[in-house]
Amino acid sequence: MFPLKDNIPTDRFPVVTVALIAINAIVFVFWQHPTGFSGVEVTKVVEYGAIPYELTHPGQHCLVSGASLVCGHIPGAHDPPTALTVLTSMFMHGGVLHIVGNMLFLWIFGNNVEDAMGPVRFLLFYLLGGAVALAGQVAFDPNAVTPTIGASGAVAAVLGGYIVLYPRARVLTLVFIIFLVTIIEIPAVIMLALWFAQQAFFAARDLSDPLGGAGGVAYWAHIGGFVFGLALIRLFARRRRPPAAPVY
Repeated sequence: MFPLKDNIPTDRFPVVTVALIAINAIVFVFWQHPTGFSGVEVTKVVEYGAIPYELTHPGQHCLVSGASLVCGHIPGAHDPPTALTVLTSMFMHGGVLHIVGNMLFLWIFGNNVEDAMGPVRFLLFYLLGGAVALAGQVAFDPNAVTPTIGASGAVAAVLGGYIVLYPRARVLTLVFIIFLVTIIEIPAVIMLALWFAQQAFFAARDLSDPLGGAGGVAYWAHIGGFVFGLALIRLFARRRRPPAAPVY
């Protein structure tokens, strides 16, 4: 399912939402892929992605050495401060589908959440949500050396907040059913509940089979971000709008 539009109008232009989308796009196109889209620059991902091992082992770093990743006390390492990667990792993505999916969800649901908070509160909520989401992934596997990158955790916090603020909202959704492609309007609460259930299913599978196959997806970050949004949205939101007419 791919959301296309919701039926909640906004009173103000979502300046922070648009700025976040623009920053993510600029980082992806001009910094991560300065010479084209043949592949992500691994060195940048390791240096600026959030690596659980580095976060749980202060003073130790991971560096690319040939075709391998070496972690430990590395004399003369010039990585950015490990704490900074909590922020930088939120603006990096592994591929085109990764960033397009995240930015699509951020645009459709983030503008309404920002409208309920105001730009400053929304930015704080977004960044804190991303940090809590990363903490969830680190807690799952504190010794992992695979860099965690992407806005998914912060966007998940936005989704958790949205479902509390607008439980009766409806979303125009592109749905793929085997060979059938159709567009239908479904309640946002159902769509986001299905999304969360999917994340929980794959996260539980990781617990039962830690070597099997998250496929590089930080499901525990998604869960951590979503729960953060559910729990703390009312501390940030100032107002809510009732659902508007159905989307066409």
